[in-house]
Amino acid sequence: MSLADQVRERLGGELEVLPGGHSGLTYTVKDSYVVKAVPPGQKPVGRNDVLRQARVLRALEGSAVPVPRVIVTDETWFAMEFAEGAAVEPVLDEHTLAPELARARMLEAARLLRLLHDAGPVPGEPPATAAGELERWSRTMHAVPAELRPGAEDLLRSLAGAVPDDLPPVLVHGDFRLGNVLFAGDRPTAVVDWEIWSTGDPRTDLGWFLLFADHRNFPALGVPVPGLPGEAELLEVYGDPLPDMAWFRALGRMKMAAIMGHNLRRHREGKHHDPDQERLPPTIAAMIRSAADILRS
Repeated sequence: MSLADQVRERLGGELEVLPGGHSGLTYTVKDSYVVKAVPPGQKPVGRNDVLRQARVLRALEGSAVPVPRVIVTDETWFAMEFAEGAAVEPVLDEHTLAPELARARMLEAARLLRLLHDAGPVPGEPPATAAGELERWSRTMHAVPAELRPGAEDLLRSLAGAVPDDLPPVLVHGDFRLGNVLFAGDRPTAVVDWEIWSTGDPRTDLGWFLLFADHRNFPALGVPVPGLPGEAELLEVYGDPLPDMAWFRALGRMKMAAIMGHNLRRHREGKHHDPDQERLPPTIAAMIRSAADILRS
C-alpha cells in the first residue's frame, strides 16, 4: 500500500507537500496533521530516520517544552498535529517582524532552551561528548574543498587541543534557533525540526543558538535587527553561568562553516542546484575567523 493510501486510510485526507520540509518527505493533511516519511528506496538513517524524531516528540509530551503531539506512527512514517504559529529567523529571513517582537521571541527562546535542557536526557540514548561533536563536524569540514575554508585546519587544531570536560548529558536539539520555534505573537507554540537531536552537553545547543543573535556573524547574508539581545544577555536569561562557553561558541561557528561549505560544495557539484549558495563564502570565512578569535581571547 502506498504512503498516500496509508495516510488516507489512517487520517482520512490527502497528502500535500509542506514547503520548507528538510527531513525525509514532509506533508500536510487537511491542515490538521504533518506527516514525515522515509523517501522510497532510502534507509531510515540520519535525517531520514523519521521515527527517531517521533520518539523524542513523545518523550517531551506533557513537559514544559511545547512540541507537536504525535498522532500515528508506522514503519516508515509518522503523523503529528499541525502546530499553529510561524518561525522566523530575524537576522537571516525576509520578514516583517517588529524589532520589539523579535527581541521578545529571542529572550523567550533562551528561556525555552533552558526548559528543554532541564527536561533531562531521553532514556536509552547514548550521550554524545564534546570530543565526539568536534570529530563529527570536523569530518564535515574536511569534506569541504580547502579553498572554501581558509584557516580551518588551524581552527580544528586549536579546538582539539582544548576540549573541555563534559557536563551531565541532557536532551540536545542540535539546531535550536528561532527558525525552528513556532510562535504566535511572543508565545512559543512548538519546537520543531528534530532531525539531529541527541543526548549530550547543553553547551552545544547554547553555542549554536548564540550565533543567531548578531547579523554580523553572517556577512553578505545577515540583516540588522535593532534591539535584538546579544550573547551576554541571552546567557543571563538562560540561567546559571556555564564553564568553557568560549570553546562551544567557537565549535558552533566551526559547525556552521562546515555545514555551509558542504552545502556550497553540493551546489557546485550539481547535487543540489541552489544559486543562493554562492553567497556563502564570506560567511564561511568569517565563521572560521571569529571562532579562532574567540579561542585566542
